[in-house]
Amino acid sequence: MSSTRQRARSVQDKEQRKVALLDAARELAAEQGVREVTLTAVTARVGLHPSALRRYFESREELLLELAQDGWADWRDSLLAGLGEARGLGGERIGAIVAESMVRLPLFCDLLTHVALSLEGAVRLERARQYKTAAGAAYDVMVAAVVTAAADLDEAGAQTLLTGAMTCGAYLYQLSQPTDTLRRLYEQEPRWAHTALRFREQLTTLLTALALGARPNSAG
Repeated sequence: MSSTRQRARSVQDKEQRKVALLDAARELAAEQGVREVTLTAVTARVGLHPSALRRYFESREELLLELAQDGWADWRDSLLAGLGEARGLGGERIGAIVAESMVRLPLFCDLLTHVALSLEGAVRLERARQYKTAAGAAYDVMVAAVVTAAADLDEAGAQTLLTGAMTCGAYLYQLSQPTDTLRRLYEQEPRWAHTALRFREQLTTLLTALALGARPNSAG
């Protein structure tokens, strides 16, 4: 076997192992939440020693940041699918579509919180740049798609709506995933659970209000 062929196989094997690690992290995050994902658990799921992960990712933060980067592409695709070829949509419909595009991606909503708190600030400069570049590209595509589909949102209005979706989606998702302590509290005080656990409804209401308020003539 030629050395070139051996190297090609090695590169392919490494990429397959990297994908397996990402899949394992994604599964664990979906099962337990992003905050509970550890390198030990990830490597155990794919049958590797924890030290082996360093060949593919420098840290837990870099691994999770890659999942978040993938999540931006997923959100872009989810929103574009929701908008389809529609034109002239009113604020209520646009708000609902943007909300639903995030509701379909619970892991991404969870990751957005951790990106801001720790992930992007804990990796090398070039890795942070790669994340920001990918996220910005997806965001720009979504802004353009919202402007095209909406009856009365310009670029600034679409940016306001999507920025609101990111921040509200991340925060409301965390509220909708209470700890055992909070679950017991909500059993005792149902009025608090009514607000905290209504992720889809709360997000849709807020984004609809944003979409209506972000119209260029809404102040007038």
